[in-house]
Amino acid sequence: MEAFDRLHPQVRKWIREQGWSELRPVQVSGIEAVLGHDRDVLISASTAAGKTETVFLPLLTRAAERETPGLSVLYVSPLKALINDQHRRLELLTERLELPVAKWHGDAPAGPKARIMKSPAGVVLITPESVEALFLRRTRDAERLFAGLDAIVIDELHAFLQGPRGLHLATLLRRIDLLIGRRVRRIGLSATLGDMTFAATWMNPQAPDTVDRVAETSGSPELRLQVRGYEEPPDSDPGADALEGEAPQALDVIADHLFETLRGDNHLVFGGSRRTVEALSNRLLNRSEQTGVPNEFFPHHGSLSKELREELERRLKAGSLPTTGVATTTLELGIDLGSVKSVAQIGAPRSLAGLRQRLGRSGRRAGAPAILRLYTRERHLGRALDPLDRLRPQTVRAVAVVRLLLDRFLESPRSDPAVVTVLIHQLLSVVVERGGIKPDGLYRILCEQGPLASIEIADFIELLRHLATPGLAVIEQSPDGLIMLGPEGEALTSAREFYAVFETDQEWKLLHGARPLGQIPISNVLAVGSLLAFAGRRWRVVDVDDRARVLSVAPHPSGRLPKFDRQSNEPLDDRILEEMRKVYLDADMPEWLDAQSLIFLAQGREAFADLDLERTGLVRSGGDTHVLLWRGTAMNNVVAVALTAAGIGCEAHDLGVTLVDTTATETRNLLTQLGGAPSAQALSEFVENLQSAKYDHLAPTGLLQRLWARRHAVFCDELPAIAAVAQTWPA
Repeated sequence: MEAFDRLHPQVRKWIREQGWSELRPVQVSGIEAVLGHDRDVLISASTAAGKTETVFLPLLTRAAERETPGLSVLYVSPLKALINDQHRRLELLTERLELPVAKWHGDAPAGPKARIMKSPAGVVLITPESVEALFLRRTRDAERLFAGLDAIVIDELHAFLQGPRGLHLATLLRRIDLLIGRRVRRIGLSATLGDMTFAATWMNPQAPDTVDRVAETSGSPELRLQVRGYEEPPDSDPGADALEGEAPQALDVIADHLFETLRGDNHLVFGGSRRTVEALSNRLLNRSEQTGVPNEFFPHHGSLSKELREELERRLKAGSLPTTGVATTTLELGIDLGSVKSVAQIGAPRSLAGLRQRLGRSGRRAGAPAILRLYTRERHLGRALDPLDRLRPQTVRAVAVVRLLLDRFLESPRSDPAVVTVLIHQLLSVVVERGGIKPDGLYRILCEQGPLASIEIADFIELLRHLATPGLAVIEQSPDGLIMLGPEGEALTSAREFYAVFETDQEWKLLHGARPLGQIPISNVLAVGSLLAFAGRRWRVVDVDDRARVLSVAPHPSGRLPKFDRQSNEPLDDRILEEMRKVYLDADMPEWLDAQSLIFLAQGREAFADLDLERTGLVRSGGDTHVLLWRGTAMNNVVAVALTAAGIGCEAHDLGVTLVDTTATETRNLLTQLGGAPSAQALSEFVENLQSAKYDHLAPTGLLQRLWARRHAVFCDELPAIAAVAQTWPA
């Protein structure tokens, strides 16, 4: 029987009404996998390949044909906006099948939730944080809601493969299974998967080989790309991104090009940080006002109000008005934005997975190319320039990333440092869910299998004892041996911020009169008269309500951007640095570089030769020495820790490590001694930033050190090889 014929009659009717002449190959394979057996399924296909239909057409068929009552599908998404979008896409079809569908997140209406909770059926679209809230506040309701589940769909699976939210979700899935007494089938959807095996293991740690893998085989659209280079004026810092008029910046010239190039169609521009997004949006708004044309450029980031974000999303999807969204990462995932002509990015990419996800937004029309523009900024070659700036690293990294993009390389996920934070978070949640639980039962639930299995019994016992100390009082043990919440645990779990495992700054609401503009995460409160940029405009703070965390603002023609944003800590993969070195050694001048980028590339290669970096990894800078290892972030950090352990002042960065007040000869000698560096466990005592996640401050230092050592042991084992390479460098 053909895949189409296996679908419910109403589903087939809906397909015909869409004007589809046939199902896509990935949809055929997906339908056969979902309907043909009850194993887990992993579906990997490009953006706009029809992944949603691939999984929901067969799952809704099963839901409509099931004879027993109960909720059929739990769809989990990392973004509220994606849930809202999928709800719109499913509503008509589920209505025909007489199946309810409900959005379940903090901004969703209460009515549909209440109805589906009273009579579980159909589909629930939910965030991990809302699943957590059900466990924490409505355990009995959660059990009744999940009892009849046919499948759990994890959308944008790549977003959960690493990071605290991924560990959190994987633990929640295990808890759902334990709550209802059986394992629920998982179906994962993703557009960018560098390692299908890793993804399958995440979905089913006990039996990854049983996961059915469905991958798109059709070709990608034609790619048209350009890397554009800009030099900062003297005394300007790339990435500082002040508002226009404060000081000349390369961002001003970039805004000119974007304004001239993008007007009249739909585009996406990814700015990296919220600070850059606001600075760029403000420049583009100013150009619209100065030229007397309607503004087509609108910011999009997580701090904006839901209304402002959704207004931009509606404009892009409708396509009736030319619109360019200037975003952080909020438009990177699979929200349906219709046809976007091109994608631009400010700054050299740090991740191939992220770049592929963004690029997938373009080229979605039949026969239309995918268009990518990368804008890089390099320092002015002044007299006090650091030698590393002569290498033009932003341009070279952009070239390296594009080459890897064309080679279809994707990074493999790595183990995550947030395991302790997630363990503490889930430990408290399970205690609330169960009303108290013995330590051995708690360990079985959280650590015996799955994402927290790296926690050994001894680690777990040490953590429990530490959390129960009078100074912390996070948990306590009753006379009958049950783990209960202590006073601090009660305070933590009762806070609204508890549901999320990631750290957030205090959110302050912005009001213009009675109109909410959104929220900004700030740690230092702004005073009356302070100036800020938000929603693409400048504002003056006119009132501060500390108790309610509200800033009342009024429009203002100028102002200096406050520094809200944290710098990106997205690690660089070894392969990117390896490719950068190849770029320096090659002589090709890619046709997709603009004239200024070609100059930057030539300058970088000239500097590479002048510094003799084919033979050595040592570069002098004043009294310091740079060590260029051509390795990624993880290896550079381990080398820096090993040198610190030897008493050497040093700092890791994107290109390697810098030793302070050390000559080249001294540096070479120190590096050759790394072959005898202490063990990973010994080195862990010199790591200063062990508390990197939300609840790490509640963990014993010794546990954090042991887990760091386990994660980095493979890199520590490479220190002798680093030492051997250093021995070959000329003194």
